[in-house]
Amino acid sequence: VQLVESGGGLVQAGGSLRLSCAASGSTSSINVMAWYRQAPGKQRELVAAITSGGGSTSYDYSVKGRFTISRDNAKNTMFLQMNSLKPEDTAMYYCKAVVAITTLVLEVWGQGTLVTVSS
Repeated sequence: VQLVESGGGLVQAGGSLRLSCAASGSTSSINVMAWYRQAPGKQRELVAAITSGGGSTSYDYSVKGRFTISRDNAKNTMFLQMNSLKPEDTAMYYCKAVVAITTLVLEVWGQGTLVTVSS
């Protein structure tokens, strides 16, 4: 499984961006997917996660009500709609997939897409 993020960029505070994470390879083995972010000098943190069927989602308290995670399994793509962006949302955003192949469970990461929010 390979993951490629896109959609990052520079936006003013209060603006919106939509990130995409396109999966390829053995996509049928993908289970939970998630978005993480890492700001300069800080640890990588979980932003949002979504189950395989998209029926259950979870968010970090800092983005709840502003960000929405979703996935389109037919297109093997996960999204993160980010609204009301704040300067503190500035970070590199990564997508992660939990891949289960028989008894083997792996975490696959994308290369990241940079989000910069100006004040």
